[in-house]
Amino acid sequence: MTFDQLKAFIAVAEREHLTQAAAALGLTPSAVSASIRSLESFYKVQLFDRIGRGIELTRQGEAFLREAKATMARIRAAEDVLSELGGLRTGRLELSASQTISNYWLPPKLMHYARDFPGIVVEVATSNTAGVIRSVLERSAELGLIEGLVDEPALAAKVIARDNLVIVGVPDLLPAQSRTGPAVEALATLRWVVREPGSGTRAMFERALRGLSVEPDTLDVAMVLPSNEAVLSAVLTGNCVTAVSKVAAAPFIENGQLAVLDIALPPREFTLLRHKERSLSAAAREFYALCTLPQDAR
Repeated sequence: MTFDQLKAFIAVAEREHLTQAAAALGLTPSAVSASIRSLESFYKVQLFDRIGRGIELTRQGEAFLREAKATMARIRAAEDVLSELGGLRTGRLELSASQTISNYWLPPKLMHYARDFPGIVVEVATSNTAGVIRSVLERSAELGLIEGLVDEPALAAKVIARDNLVIVGVPDLLPAQSRTGPAVEALATLRWVVREPGSGTRAMFERALRGLSVEPDTLDVAMVLPSNEAVLSAVLTGNCVTAVSKVAAAPFIENGQLAVLDIALPPREFTLLRHKERSLSAAAREFYALCTLPQDAR
């Protein structure tokens, strides 16, 4: 049994979805599937039931998941000790980040961190907000980065940046009125593509709608998709609109493929999460410090 097999098994078991687990690990679904099959074959045990196009843990899989998580926690603790002893010349930093942060805000920070600590291996699992919170609670990640705020007593949260949501669609589709007039009323007449429940973008958009006295359930939702990229691809076909991070939509706005509906949505926070009762490794402490520097010092 290898470290990578354990990680693959835990990722699939937590999501009960092969493709989502593969995306979180940065692997192909076939590679993750092969890792699971190898584990099952070598130990002659069935860890998952394949039901139709879905999978779910067997009783044996549930029992192994508890042990696998405990083993991973011990491995991380050993790595933390080595990292401390090595003065950050070696070590591992495991992060979990929501999609907007992972794709747009985080990469420059990781490049800065890698320049200062080239011996630290950084692993980033991308999930929605609910998945990031779960990762930090279960210690599959030392630090989590989400959009918005979190109501979880076990976690400490610190705002590290701010972002804006915008409503976008192809230019010919959007009404031209201002936010004080019929444009707000027009929200219910448009067809929508939205992010999945559990995503920070979805939660913040629904909160903004209620602030405009619009109930989210009144929107005509054509489809629900699991990433900013998928949502924007769908909207570019021309018959739907969406609410998405301005930084994600910026290239399409700048080249004229998408326009912004003139309705101001409240800004949202990017939040750094850590467990209140767990000490951070030296690698995580340095990354935490980097993320919380004053904006003009980053």
